[in-house]
Amino acid sequence: MAKYDVELVGKIGSMALINREWGDIDYNTIARISRELHPGMIWVTSGATEIGRLDYIKRNGIELEGDETLIKTDYSAQGQAILMQNYRTFIDERYSVRQILVEHQHFNDVEKAKSLRDLLLRCPSQKAIPIINYNDAVCSEENRKFEIMNLKTKMDRVIQGVDNDETASHIACLVKAKRLVILTSVDGIYREAGNPDTLIDLITGSTDEEVIQAVDECKACCKGTSRKGSGGAESKLEYIKEPLSYGAEVYIANAKYSLKDIVEGRVPRTLIKRS
Repeated sequence: MAKYDVELVGKIGSMALINREWGDIDYNTIARISRELHPGMIWVTSGATEIGRLDYIKRNGIELEGDETLIKTDYSAQGQAILMQNYRTFIDERYSVRQILVEHQHFNDVEKAKSLRDLLLRCPSQKAIPIINYNDAVCSEENRKFEIMNLKTKMDRVIQGVDNDETASHIACLVKAKRLVILTSVDGIYREAGNPDTLIDLITGSTDEEVIQAVDECKACCKGTSRKGSGGAESKLEYIKEPLSYGAEVYIANAKYSLKDIVEGRVPRTLIKRS
């Protein structure tokens, strides 16, 4: 039997945290998720940049103009505070909440990866819940691309971590999580893009190789993204291959459903696992 060090790593996408009709945080979603989190879980959250943008518009009546990279930096710095304030507000007060901002070097450097893993694995016994996001506020895109390019000359495989789907998958591998749950604004993986009636309930195989083959077959159905800069379902399926390879169960589901209902199969979702 596989040994797992963490119960669950979860991730929520930016658009799943936004109420598009009101142009604001979806407080019901973040409150419901927060109340389900407990020690033994690790939460990877997107949303800082978009929440910062909405907050800036709310306070100033206009959007920032200029260099897109700098604007993203400024929005992210503004949104991080709001995002963490809301998680802290709704997570059970008995538990500590710890913000962890990561960049590519935390995965590609052996010592930094070990330090990150040790930090995360200390949390359950200390009744703490880690909330992880990419460190957009201080990470220069130009510097990051240069560093990644240099790493690719020295390493066979380089983790970039900008996409929080990738971050969540590597966090799951780092701590050997039993389950990886990726929450989105749709019910899961569709055979026909945008058609909920074609939801794929289960992607499986009798061996690790068969599971990965089944994932690759499903990737052909997945085109398009929910927002500019996101990878969409196709990239999600690529990133989850590594957690699947050590035996994790992966769930891709709608953020409107509870984690408990998703894991226990009471709501529509896509489950990917070895049979």
